[in-house]
Amino acid sequence: MSDKKTAISPTRSENYSEWYQQVIRAAELAESAPIHGCMIIKPWGYALWENIQSNLDKKIKETNHENIYCPLFIPISYFEKEAQHISGFAKECAVVTHHRLEVNEEGKLIPAAPLEEPLIVRPTSETTMGEAFARWIHSYRDLPLLINQWANIVRWEMRPRLFLRTTEFLWQEGHTAHETEQDALEETLRMLDVYEHFAQDYLAMPVIKGMKTENEKFPGAVSTYCIEAMMQDGKALQAGTSHLLGQNFSKAFNIQFLNAKGEKEHVWTTSWGVSTRLIGGLIMTHSDDDGLIVPPRIAPLHAVILPVTHQHKASEAIHAYCEALANEMRSLTYHGQPIRVKVDTKDKNPGEKAWYWRKKGVPLRIEIGPREYEAKNVFLKQRDQANNQTQNLSKEEFLNSLPSLLDTIQKTLFERAKQFQKEHSKFIRSANEFYDCFKNQQGFAYTYWAGDGALEDQLKKEYGITIRCLPLSESENKGQCIFTGKPNAKVAIFAKAY
Repeated sequence: MSDKKTAISPTRSENYSEWYQQVIRAAELAESAPIHGCMIIKPWGYALWENIQSNLDKKIKETNHENIYCPLFIPISYFEKEAQHISGFAKECAVVTHHRLEVNEEGKLIPAAPLEEPLIVRPTSETTMGEAFARWIHSYRDLPLLINQWANIVRWEMRPRLFLRTTEFLWQEGHTAHETEQDALEETLRMLDVYEHFAQDYLAMPVIKGMKTENEKFPGAVSTYCIEAMMQDGKALQAGTSHLLGQNFSKAFNIQFLNAKGEKEHVWTTSWGVSTRLIGGLIMTHSDDDGLIVPPRIAPLHAVILPVTHQHKASEAIHAYCEALANEMRSLTYHGQPIRVKVDTKDKNPGEKAWYWRKKGVPLRIEIGPREYEAKNVFLKQRDQANNQTQNLSKEEFLNSLPSLLDTIQKTLFERAKQFQKEHSKFIRSANEFYDCFKNQQGFAYTYWAGDGALEDQLKKEYGITIRCLPLSESENKGQCIFTGKPNAKVAIFAKAY
């Protein structure tokens, strides 16, 4: 049973950026909206986001956080209370200045009724949460306050790219308040661990935990921690961030509590988030020149069954066999959830249908023709393997091995990506080697760096190279800075990034 192949064009090696767009199009994940920088997430793409959201939401709630929802609009005066915050987001903000439209003499709609105070369309919610926390927190008994929000965000994007950078996107943002700085730091790192485990266990995307430099940290934060992933073109993708905000926002919004001694103190706050950018990371971590590949744990479908009848006299019986097989599969569980399976009964060429589902990245494709029906077998193809690799199994053997087969695919995708990251990471020992490295290839360059912010800006401006993070795993490793010669320099990871 051969596929009628329509290849992704161009391939990764020919034009990686355009390949990425074509994978999204072929898998029907999303499309650009008529509004600048916005996207319409299609059912298959939104099903991916729903699976990311539902699984991550469980992890967040397991750490005792509760979900709330705050307004989309933020008074501009809120932003003016925290100087670093407003300077960091000012150029990205969309602002509402009027609350009504009127028709002029020419029949055109014009803004009317100016607002008393302009409203910023939410780029992030630290200011909204700060105002609310100041009303909700009174005593040390109210702490810690652990809040999460699933929401949409607007940041005006000049160079949009589907899922990676869009004017409006979906995300979750956690906001917490604590009695001590140590409690807040522990929360910041706890949620970084949650993100690391989720990226690796569910998205099969290897990540490196680290701290951002002063130049790269979140506006208004004391320190920013992140998880960084490597895409198949060697570029880095910031996949999630967790911020220790210290008392910056609590002092700006006067979030105070009475401690156990009856004394007033300002709380210590954190914020942390991931977004639909994870879908972009998933695409670029796993997909190939045939299209999308999706890890089973967050796949909209674990398997698709294709009846191959060719108007065979037993076509009704074959279809019935397929439906019965699907029901037996649904009775099984994979990571606590029923196996998600669909029987594709559309009146299309079998090769076209097979290629359609391959481009959408479904982990398993099962084809049932007259021979499989008569022998009570399944003809199986795995999306993580080359398309010419097949298995012919008895139905019983297939059903018995199905959950473990999905787990094997999940682990294979992670190990493959981990090996790629390892092969494209290098420890650099001199400045000349550093520059040669980025002339010849992309990837992660580990090296000793003494914290020169001006040099960091220069590398970003002239070469498009940024410090992705100071990896936590290398925090004890110190040496001589390859740029300045200063001793006791920390290890930093440099890369070009999305």
